[in-house]
Amino acid sequence: MNEFEDDGEVSTGFDELVKLPPKYKVILLNDDFTTKEFVVFVLMRVFKKPEAEAESIMESVHRTGRGIAGVYSYDIALTRREMTTQLARSNGFPLKCAIEKE
Repeated sequence: MNEFEDDGEVSTGFDELVKLPPKYKVILLNDDFTTKEFVVFVLMRVFKKPEAEAESIMESVHRTGRGIAGVYSYDIALTRREMTTQLARSNGFPLKCAIEKE
């Protein structure tokens, strides 16, 4: 065998499977003070949801007490939660959101 021939096997160097990082759900929680319109606004502005999807999520929050705004890597989930909290407080609403590992 010369230096350019091979034995037919290809080594990728990956003997182990690479695990993807865990994902986290950002969950909006219902309260008695935050308006439905503001929740839709947050979903469209912070979570980039189209209006129809934002309204559907808002209805879930209103009916069940919680709704999933999005699923992200940990850092992005934290950032979206903080953006939501700051936007809510600056507009006088107590809207809360939580992060849960998927």
